[in-house]
Amino acid sequence: MPVRPWSPDPGRPSGGIADGTAAGIFFGLGELYERMRDLDQAAGWYRRAAEAGHPDAALRLGAVLGRLADTGRAGISAEDLLAEATRWLSGAPDATTPDAIELITDMLNRHQRQAARRGVEPAPAG
Repeated sequence: MPVRPWSPDPGRPSGGIADGTAAGIFFGLGELYERMRDLDQAAGWYRRAAEAGHPDAALRLGAVLGRLADTGRAGISAEDLLAEATRWLSGAPDATTPDAIELITDMLNRHQRQAARRGVEPAPAG
């Protein structure tokens, strides 16, 4: 199920390469690689940006990791990718925005699809 493309908060500068900080440069490189559809590289740069404190990087990283889980990635299981994506999304500074909630909901749906592929019922919530 495709997710609506993420868009930054219009009231906040994008914080990409133009902001000149290391985190901004890392984020900008993540955006570049994501546009080029090199999700492995994009994830690496978004991870560096998130670790450096970029406010939007955790959300982008979670979204990219979810897409990688859907398409497969050599050496890393879909479950591991989804678990990391969920950690980044749930810990994102803007985790309560509509875009973040949509990404988190999409990640939960991915977890359920992955469980169905394994033939395992997801544990009941609560």
